[in-house]
Amino acid sequence: MKKDVYVYPAILTQYKDNIGIVFPDLSGCVSNADNIDEAIRVAKEVLALHLFGMEESKQEIPKPSSIDKIKLDKNDIPLLVDVYMPLYREAIQNNSVKTTVTMPQWLKSLAEENKVNFSQVLQIALREKLNIKN
Repeated sequence: MKKDVYVYPAILTQYKDNIGIVFPDLSGCVSNADNIDEAIRVAKEVLALHLFGMEESKQEIPKPSSIDKIKLDKNDIPLLVDVYMPLYREAIQNNSVKTTVTMPQWLKSLAEENKVNFSQVLQIALREKLNIKN
């Protein structure tokens, strides 16, 4: 079940040249940053992207651990990271992606001569084909 808000503990580890970011409850949800401000921003983004991927592939999303149960090493800083998923879902789903289409050379040449915007024409045609009214 998708939730609007998720809150997970992260561990920020101060290294010589950067800050590592790990979410102990979410295997593979890791990143790094150059400074603490960037680490906080990146932690939100990587958490949202990771959770979005889990939602889309219908994986079970684990319950977050209590921050006081997280084991820390000498250079570790605990951080609770919250994400409001509706904003991230909309941004990800509306992100433009590149696709390749096949057409006869004569049609492509004629369209280019007439300065046709291929992306715009394809989007209009797909919306019409799928009965999307906006």
